Amino acid sequence: MYDVDERGLDRLDRAVLSALVDSFGGGPVGLSTLAVAVGEQPDTVEEVCEPFLVRAGLLARTPRGRVATAAGWRHLGRTPPNGTFAGGAPSVPDLFSLDP
Repeated sequence: MYDVDERGLDRLDRAVLSALVDSFGGGPVGLSTLAVAVGEQPDTVEEVCEPFLVRAGLLARTPRGRVATAAGWRHLGRTPPNGTFAGGAPSVPDLFSLDP
């Protein structure tokens, strides 16, 4: 009824992710350009879609623009190209698991 997929993405979330991957090769792309591609206001994309997509690990905001993560590519059923942003938090070693 609400067109929400198994990861919780609605029509607009999928449109943003699809535009990023299909139209811009995964990015980086600026907010205004991405918003025009999906026919929404930049504020809507930034305040409604981006927070969810970033938390889900499907999109990352970089100094050069928005990029689709490897998980974002896979969510759309595509193979991410080599060098695609992995997304997620950087790996930090656990102090207590290191060998002395």
